[in-house]
Amino acid sequence: MSRRSASIAPDIPPAPEPPADCPHCPRLVAFRQDNQAKFPDGHNGPVVSFGDDGARLLIVGLAPGLQGANKTARPFTGDYAGDLLYATIEKFGFSEGTYQARPDDGLKLRGAMISNAVRCVPPQNKPTPAEINTCRAFLRGRIDALPSLTHMLALGRIAHESVLRMYGRKLKDHPFAHGARHELGGVTLFDSYHCSRYNTNTGRLTTEMFEAVFAQITDDMNASR
Repeated sequence: MSRRSASIAPDIPPAPEPPADCPHCPRLVAFRQDNQAKFPDGHNGPVVSFGDDGARLLIVGLAPGLQGANKTARPFTGDYAGDLLYATIEKFGFSEGTYQARPDDGLKLRGAMISNAVRCVPPQNKPTPAEINTCRAFLRGRIDALPSLTHMLALGRIAHESVLRMYGRKLKDHPFAHGARHELGGVTLFDSYHCSRYNTNTGRLTTEMFEAVFAQITDDMNASR
């Protein structure tokens, strides 16, 4: 029995990763099939988490990007958001190797894992509330499969709210804010604006702001050892 109170679709048993032909969200299945026809060389399926099974830090994004993870099958790989995320991960000692925006670049994460609130690419990068709720079964399963987990980083409001709902927490008690810190009973959640090209181009998120959140996380992790 999980020690976490999760708000998930009751007919989907929690699992760390969805099946390759996950059938649960009809709109996403249709979009996946459309992309399989348009981009036959791409992954075009649920994107599994990437990283260290002994991770203390889980980074939760929104969903695979159409030109990124939906093609490469690795979270945040092949698009601008990944360039910033993986550079920051490397700077703070959570990786080995060199990120080259492809899944065979040999990069390994150390003490960290990357996942998404929704595992299939949604049209216009906008999952519906029902799709987010459905995919929360896999977020719960992923978290329950990380025995050393102590910290999480939510990239954007949707990831933040999905994590809170999974833990049965009220959103009003844990408002999303860049750099915010939330205690969830054994796990500490930090928030950041999503590292998307739009956010960085508009100045909503700078490299310095993003690195400041990672500095908070690493300081907190070191203090809790």
